[in-house]
Amino acid sequence: MKLSGTKLAIVLILSVVLLTGCGQTDTKVKQTSINEDKNLKIVTSFYPIYIETLNVAHDISNVQVINMTKPQTGCLHDYSLTPADLKTLESANIFVVNGAGMEAFITKVVEAQPNLKIIQASEGIELIKNESDGEENPHVWVSISNAIAQVKNIEEQLSSIDPENAEKYKTNAGEYINKLEAEKDKMHTALDKVKNKDIITFHEAFPYFAKEFGFNIVAIIEREPGSAPTPKELEDTIDIVKKSKIKALFAEPQYPAQAAETIANETGAKVYTLDPAVSGDGSLNSYIDIMEENLKVLQEVLR
Repeated sequence: MKLSGTKLAIVLILSVVLLTGCGQTDTKVKQTSINEDKNLKIVTSFYPIYIETLNVAHDISNVQVINMTKPQTGCLHDYSLTPADLKTLESANIFVVNGAGMEAFITKVVEAQPNLKIIQASEGIELIKNESDGEENPHVWVSISNAIAQVKNIEEQLSSIDPENAEKYKTNAGEYINKLEAEKDKMHTALDKVKNKDIITFHEAFPYFAKEFGFNIVAIIEREPGSAPTPKELEDTIDIVKKSKIKALFAEPQYPAQAAETIANETGAKVYTLDPAVSGDGSLNSYIDIMEENLKVLQEVLR
């Protein structure tokens, strides 16, 4: 049976409406399935950033925080991404990094995961330049004041990305910052009155800590962990220790203290441990516990 022009037009219009309706229904189904999966996976670059982020995002049912690197990795000096790291980042929604040049591999991450949201914890923090090479020092978290600033940055940026949990992020961050402020006040009360503030550290991890508490780093044993000082550098450090009458050298628990022991044997100084908080037990209070131990060591050495 042939259809008239008018009837044919009506049939065509109905067909278009029905097809369009199917398309809309299909789209809604897909959108619903996306919205139902509200789990948020946050990956952090290394230990101190993990602890900060964990304190901001803990006890939120749909948020998971995992650390990309192993706790014993220490600082990310010349760190290269592994296939396991890339696999971890593939399923991540957010990548929280220290920034300030610590994660030299960040360009590769952006190239591999262009849609991954990246939070720079050191955003807005004034950076110190190394005397050795003039480069900006990334170890900002070793200062409690900077750690507080990083926690605020992480909270604000997480709240912007995930507004549904913004209040929880804000509450968690506030509670943690209160603890950090209390430890900071305790350390200032104990250390501000110390007269001899000349110290020798293992590597360039402590300039922000020194600035916070008014210490003077007169020498550094190794510029980079694992890179032993040259005989000339070792000799110069020994001369500095003898002339300044420094009685303590500070090694770090994450690295061998062979060079520090050599200097100690030549000068009579003792080797103590000062922890830059790049490894730990993974607890929420890990950073604060480490700073408390650092305080005890400094009180013993500098009294």
